[in-house]
Amino acid sequence: MPGSGWSVGAARVPGGDLTYHRTGGAGPTLVLSHGLTDNGLCWSRFAAEMAPEFDVIMIDARGHGGSARTSAEVVTDPARDIGELIASLGLERPIVIGHSVGARATAAYANAYPDKVRKVILEDPVFLPLIDAEAAAVRRAKFRSQVARFQEMSEADILAMGRKDSPGWHDDDFPAWAAAKRQVDPEAFPHYATPWQAQVDRIVAPTLVVHGEARLGSIITAAIADEARALNPNIRTVEITGAGHNVRRENFEGFLAAVRAFLRP
Repeated sequence: MPGSGWSVGAARVPGGDLTYHRTGGAGPTLVLSHGLTDNGLCWSRFAAEMAPEFDVIMIDARGHGGSARTSAEVVTDPARDIGELIASLGLERPIVIGHSVGARATAAYANAYPDKVRKVILEDPVFLPLIDAEAAAVRRAKFRSQVARFQEMSEADILAMGRKDSPGWHDDDFPAWAAAKRQVDPEAFPHYATPWQAQVDRIVAPTLVVHGEARLGSIITAAIADEARALNPNIRTVEITGAGHNVRRENFEGFLAAVRAFLRP
């Protein structure tokens, strides 16, 4: 849940606004990007832990939360959106962190603007092969159906579903997660035209890929981690045991320890 004293704002970007929540404070800035169907406040538990030392900004990605909607006719660039928000707020070389599709966007931003970020943390990023147009259309249609199902459910029903499917999550993880499911745009499914390898090879900031175990659903396997490190010597990887794709939700203490160790001066 949002912490006491956190502010909410909107940054102007092409085609609308991006909503964000901010903890404030004098420490270094962390800019957090969430995964598909989440919203910025899905980072709340992590943000509350980091707020005493950092100024934490949680973005609602386009098509999510309170941010601008998406369109089937216009291909949006979430990496550009991150950059537009950073520029709008006048942030100087923040630390950027992302989960899943938000991690892919974070990596793409750090790769395109290597001098604009201090450090990069990617929680189980979508580092997967490109798919053809037909397969992409099938996945988009499946996603639209999923969003339509969320719209037919009450928030209480979504909460109950989440607690049943993910009994190991902390109670604090569910409220924003459930609310986000009714906010997501049916056209928010990501479009990838560039291989992930071409979105990490020029990152110069120290970068940490935090992933779970492949057997539990982590996208990042040992082979993908090896490839990422071989592509760019600035990339480190760490596997968090007992977690899958939702690393911080499935092993919060392990995720937090890895992040704190990486951010330590």
